[in-house]
Amino acid sequence: MTARICETYDDAVAGTPDGATVLVGGFGMAGMPVELVDALVRQGAGELTVVSNNAGNGDTGLAALLATGRVRKVVCSFPRQADSWVFDDLYRSGRIELEVVPQGNLAERLRAAGAGIGAFFTPTGAGTLLAEGKETREIDGRTQVLEYPISGDLALVKAHLADRMGNVVYRRTARNFGPVMATAASTVAVQVDRVVPTGDIDPETVVTPGIYVDRIVAADSVAGQQQEGIA
Repeated sequence: MTARICETYDDAVAGTPDGATVLVGGFGMAGMPVELVDALVRQGAGELTVVSNNAGNGDTGLAALLATGRVRKVVCSFPRQADSWVFDDLYRSGRIELEVVPQGNLAERLRAAGAGIGAFFTPTGAGTLLAEGKETREIDGRTQVLEYPISGDLALVKAHLADRMGNVVYRRTARNFGPVMATAASTVAVQVDRVVPTGDIDPETVVTPGIYVDRIVAADSVAGQQQEGIA
């Protein structure tokens, strides 16, 4: 199946329902699909659960989405950093829920969703507040905690290039959570620098195969349309 090439970022997030679970790629701002998140702000869906590595930086991207008050819950590994004032204010005032997940567990829970794994045991978090209320078992002499997959209704991913079949490659550290999130969501929207003809990407370098990608929007195409509109 060929991924749909969207003309705008808004097209790529159209139809997102209230109550959706949205997986947002990025490690801080590296690989953060800012334009897609901005489009989700304009789209207007509410009561969202957002799954990301952190809880937003400054006032842009994910932080801008949180500021709308339309996110019910954040699932992340790093909810606090020097510039997470939007999330801090929401959390301290009781206007948002938080589930903290160790980074390795977050990646593995997303991977498990994509791989169809029902649950898995891990020693990470055992004996801490993060294991409270969860099933534990001693395996090979270590206490292990049962963790369940995290899947999404929509994944927002930033990559470098895509071909018209939806095969995607990333640029350096921007790769981070994008590949695993692309396997874990019902609908996957990817923003790229540009779309190239099928066959222009060496198959050996493809990270996310097109079978996982539903919608693609290219920055160069959007910029071209905006310039035409100004002319």
